[in-house]
Amino acid sequence: MQKSLFGKYLRVTMVIVLASFIVLGSVMMFVFSQYTKSDKRKLLMQNASSMASITSVVDITNNGAPELLKVFVRTFSLNIDADIFVTDLEGNVLFGAYANSTSNIGANFTPQTQISADIVKCASEGSYTGDGRKNGIYDTPYYVVGVPLYSAAETSSSAAGDENSTRVPVGAVFAAMNAASLTEYQFAALQMFLIAAAAAFILAFVVVGLFSYRLVKPLRQMSAAAKSFGDGDFSIRVPVTSNDEIGQLATAFNNMADSLSGSESMNRSFVANVSHELKTPMTTIAGFIDGILDGTIPPERQSHYLHIVSDEVKRLSRLVRTMLNLSRIDNGELKLRPNDFDISETVLSTVLTFEKSIDEKKIDIRGLDTLQPMQVHGDEDLLHQVVYNLVENAVKFTNTEGYISFNVSDSIDRIVVTIENSGSGIQSDELPLVFEKFYKTDKSRSQDKNGMGLGLYLVRTIIKLHGGDISVSSVVNEYTRFSFYIPKPQEAPKLKYNTGSIPVTVPVEDAVISERPKKEHHGHKDNKEPDQK
Repeated sequence: MQKSLFGKYLRVTMVIVLASFIVLGSVMMFVFSQYTKSDKRKLLMQNASSMASITSVVDITNNGAPELLKVFVRTFSLNIDADIFVTDLEGNVLFGAYANSTSNIGANFTPQTQISADIVKCASEGSYTGDGRKNGIYDTPYYVVGVPLYSAAETSSSAAGDENSTRVPVGAVFAAMNAASLTEYQFAALQMFLIAAAAAFILAFVVVGLFSYRLVKPLRQMSAAAKSFGDGDFSIRVPVTSNDEIGQLATAFNNMADSLSGSESMNRSFVANVSHELKTPMTTIAGFIDGILDGTIPPERQSHYLHIVSDEVKRLSRLVRTMLNLSRIDNGELKLRPNDFDISETVLSTVLTFEKSIDEKKIDIRGLDTLQPMQVHGDEDLLHQVVYNLVENAVKFTNTEGYISFNVSDSIDRIVVTIENSGSGIQSDELPLVFEKFYKTDKSRSQDKNGMGLGLYLVRTIIKLHGGDISVSSVVNEYTRFSFYIPKPQEAPKLKYNTGSIPVTVPVEDAVISERPKKEHHGHKDNKEPDQK
């Protein structure tokens, strides 16, 4: 993943940066080239016009060019680094200075003595702009501009304000510059751009590389941690160095690792518990059965040991049933079969099943004589399992000559069942964990010798399936109290019946099932409670 993701991100980013530089450089050089060409032509045009104004003072068509004017033209040509030459209307070059051509081509340069009459005509009629190579003025590309040249007399008349005078050109002044000089200037600008672009590219490469490395590093660490998880090592965590999406992913990954680590720890504990729970009764059963078969156990004691074997078989059956229920819950296969039944009767019948253990520990049972019939809507078998597990825990952890109290109350929208027992209680830091799968508060097995840490997990799951909830409170060395509720079903709509002149309102459910025989409920006053010690 390091090579793939890091390399892809770096390559894509640098390709985008390089493409941006190419586009930017192309546009910049095109604009720069057009600007320099336009600016150079404008400058040549201004210089040619200035030269034409100066030259027009002298009548060069009749008297020729004085030496002073030629010197001035040569000086002007050197200052602006351009060729300047003057022609008559027939295209004959009268004189000129070729500083630009001499500096670029050298002493071998031979100036033209004749210019195309069409070019001179175009220049004399206004202005001329063109490429010297295309028009036969030069052998290499040149930027050439031309302006009209007027005679000295016409210039004087125009200056004196003679409105009737007409300016007639007598020739043209041309200014030219080798295109190579502009190309060199553009090439120098391109070199500077390429150097700056290369420096920026290298800087971008380093910055993007470091950023990509930092971006990929947590993902690489997560990959290594995931491989360790596959090998069974859940101790590795990913450092969280930011609050962005990568940081949130690292946090979620660490939370997942904590959950997996906890699950692995509980699974190992579960396997150890299951192994112990299976090994102990099977060893007991095998030992007693072998003793009976080989005659080691005398006939008069066989009945006693067969009862022990029967208890161990029931213990195995209970273990298997718990495991099956757990599997059904985890797979989402546990379906409710709701019906109306008396939860108080369920509590009473469950307590009676523990009568022997209650008598042995001399436990005082409180609240059964005040229980009132309470109808709940739920799965009777599953809710019986809830009550059974809670009562079993209460009897198991109640101290000798302690108490267990029961209360079933009716609220507006729920039925609440509370079971409280005296005893050692539960530490406050363990209270949030008692409903977790495989968790056991009595890790020494001094009191809970048969438990696997699944009972309360099943209790909470079953109650949640019914839309209720369960809570626990405890004071160490005083009591532990479990309280759960089952919500009442939504109230059915009511129908109105007219009996004579008095309307009677009857619930729809009662209107439908009023003819059914009512289910008999055993009154608690007719049932004897276990001996309350």
